[in-house]
Amino acid sequence: MAQAQAADRRSNKNEKKDELVEKLVHINRVAKTVKGGRNMSFAAVVVVGDQKGRVGYGSGKATEVPDAITKATNEAKKNMVRIPLREGRTLHHDVAGRFGAGKVVLRTAPAGTGVIAGGPMRAIFEVLGVQDVVAKSLGSNNPYNMIKATFNALEAINSPRMVAAKRGKKVGDIVSRRENTANAKLDKEEA
Repeated sequence: MAQAQAADRRSNKNEKKDELVEKLVHINRVAKTVKGGRNMSFAAVVVVGDQKGRVGYGSGKATEVPDAITKATNEAKKNMVRIPLREGRTLHHDVAGRFGAGKVVLRTAPAGTGVIAGGPMRAIFEVLGVQDVVAKSLGSNNPYNMIKATFNALEAINSPRMVAAKRGKKVGDIVSRRENTANAKLDKEEA
């Protein structure tokens, strides 16, 4: 009986690990010049997510590519953060982020739009579970800076529940205000 329970616990842990999706974003060959010549190594950047709102990134460096990817994946799993999603498919509001010379703009999108983003941002949205988003990268296209700028933007997202808690109001007040604002914009466009 006890062995069966232990086996069930092990299988549950394996299922939790298996549900994480890993995406390799970039591999870079790095050469260090030393007295005897050049030492070659590889740097890898990986994003990991559960496609339900949790995502993380990590970088690793090793003399072989698989070792670098493993190190990056382990770091990404340690650095996972939860991002609130609207209806489980898009962001709650438009947001901008920056890191160094990398700037990104993330915009919500109606259902059916898909992921309109390039490079490292696309990988982040796919493992995060976002299905509808429009994103634009401005400035640096360095994958490290783009990923960090995207995470800077994602961590700035507030759900209506978080905003209501900060202001001491009800979620209904916040959401209804957002819908009224959207309807007012539509009325102006029609007029």
